[in-house]
Amino acid sequence: MVVTLIGYRGSGKSSVARLLAERLGWAFRDADVELEERAGKTIREIFADDSETVFRDLEEEVITDLLTHDRLVLATGGGAVLRKTTRERLQSAGPVIWLTASAETLYQRIHADETTGERRPDLTDQGGLLEVQSLLSERKPVYQQASSIVVETEGKSVVQIADAIWDALKNEEGWAI
Repeated sequence: MVVTLIGYRGSGKSSVARLLAERLGWAFRDADVELEERAGKTIREIFADDSETVFRDLEEEVITDLLTHDRLVLATGGGAVLRKTTRERLQSAGPVIWLTASAETLYQRIHADETTGERRPDLTDQGGLLEVQSLLSERKPVYQQASSIVVETEGKSVVQIADAIWDALKNEEGWAI
């Protein structure tokens, strides 16, 4: 089984997934890190040099490979669920947890992360808070459709978020954790 964390950039997927994997005694993988290692360049560079389509193809390939592992907690990129085939693969591998927060909180978290600007591209011409608001609005229905568990991260620590996921997984029928 693979437990997958989805959500917009800045929702805490990587930090929470790392802690959750440690608690479960499972492996942790970050799909974006794996993708950058395979490509030999940052996501920003892939977007600039190749295209978003090339990036999404590589993202789907990386996630498909990672889903073959068992006892894995996977942090995906914010747009990983945009492709239906990827959503279906994630759902068939195990629980998919959507980490949510307001656009303002996500923007603050993204802005505070020094590596974001170097590694991540702007995804619209707007940039900044307007980009987060616009894309979050577009993606919410997709995140909702893809997820089996929703966890609000607003005002919560990484430990509190991992606790909420832990409790949800223990109480969910059919997921032997």
